[in-house]
Amino acid sequence: MIRLVDIEKRYAGTGGAALAGVSLEVVRGEVFGVIGQSGAGKSTLIRLINALERPTAGRVEVDGIDVASLAPAALRVLRRRIGMIFQNFGLLSSRTVAANVAFPLKLANMPRADRDAKVATLLDRVGLTAHADKYPAQLSGGQKQRVGIARALATDPDILLCDEATSALDPETTRQVLALLRDLNRDLGLTIVLITHEMDVVRASCDRVAVLEQGRVVETGTVADIFDDPKHAATRKMLKSLSLWERDGAVRSTAEG
Repeated sequence: MIRLVDIEKRYAGTGGAALAGVSLEVVRGEVFGVIGQSGAGKSTLIRLINALERPTAGRVEVDGIDVASLAPAALRVLRRRIGMIFQNFGLLSSRTVAANVAFPLKLANMPRADRDAKVATLLDRVGLTAHADKYPAQLSGGQKQRVGIARALATDPDILLCDEATSALDPETTRQVLALLRDLNRDLGLTIVLITHEMDVVRASCDRVAVLEQGRVVETGTVADIFDDPKHAATRKMLKSLSLWERDGAVRSTAEG
């Protein structure tokens, strides 16, 4: 579904490449993790998928279409298929929860009655019906992220990009948000690309994972394989943040699930 072919991304005025020789393939319907430390190139990679950035070299394909080659009108159509949620939530502070979720539908000129019905359905799905008339400042971090998820789902995307979506949340809220994402993956068939620097996020939510270091993919595989037999020093270093018991439990859980 999503294919990156020998991607290079350079920014003017910088000495090196943010991404160099990156090739990845994300299968339809899976939760694919991209993990790496700060500066590894994770956010650049995810912005290439919906053409917020253009590659210096290589191809980014969605369903075989070269994203960078699309004219503006075709790119707008593609972006409606791709929802995105962010670390800082990206909510409009002057609008209510319902109005935030309705915003992309309003931009798409959906009739008011249809829009209100769609928003009600989305808020029910993420468990925020009772908070529809509140403002972002009145919400917890987890509730804000649920609003972000509902808004990302408003255009009925088949791809959801998550850029460090749980980094600002406490552990219990992180588990709840990741469980919601897995439910959406299962119930809606969403393909999810999840960017993170936390191995426990990968363990809890992903089917496969790529490890990124200094702009290069150094390892890729199933979550069970990566936790059970990490090949690269960067992977082993990140795994040191988890205890042996946690790693064994993650592998067993992944294999059993």
